[in-house]
Amino acid sequence: MITATGITKSYGKLQVLKGVDFSIQPAEIVSIVGASGAGKTTLLQILGTLDKADSGEVSYFGEKTGTLNDTALSKFRNLNIGFIFQFHQLLPEFTALENVMIPGMIAGKGKSELKQRAGQLLDELNLKDRMEHKPNTLSGGEQQRVAVARALMNSPKLILADEPSGNLDSKNAKELHDLFLELREKTKQAFVIVTHNEDLAKMADRRLVMVDGKFES
Repeated sequence: MITATGITKSYGKLQVLKGVDFSIQPAEIVSIVGASGAGKTTLLQILGTLDKADSGEVSYFGEKTGTLNDTALSKFRNLNIGFIFQFHQLLPEFTALENVMIPGMIAGKGKSELKQRAGQLLDELNLKDRMEHKPNTLSGGEQQRVAVARALMNSPKLILADEPSGNLDSKNAKELHDLFLELREKTKQAFVIVTHNEDLAKMADRRLVMVDGKFES
């Protein structure tokens, strides 16, 4: 499904990634663990086409993202990749429903279609009664579930999650972990999850350890 081969990345004289090879299959959950500064988030950003590797290539179903111009890459990212961050990054002036609709708006879909899809996702994530609430009136767990719904809006093939439960208490973290498993079974999407939470890491189909810019063998 998705492969990355020979990925290197440096910032100035600091080499962060040192020839990383990675692949993930449809409906697979892969966790990436390692010390801070090991290169986990940098790899996630390159997989998500938010950053470019210095060398190596990333391929989605045979399509090499490095060959796309900025406009085509933005469109590809919006339709094929969903993002979940530690700090949900919801827009405070918008309601939960409006936040979830944003990726669909970027894709140019109709408003009625978007409202129906966003409402369905929030309902499935037990947020039916919170759709018109703004982020500052939602709990941390509710905010993160809104962020999950937003990531799912365009039915992407891949979800990239960077410390998704890092800002949650243990109860909400476990609920989020269980939600990922449920979504995988229901939607058949693939998940790449960068985490320091060992409970989350161990629930994945594969647990990869990154040390100094490479995966441990």
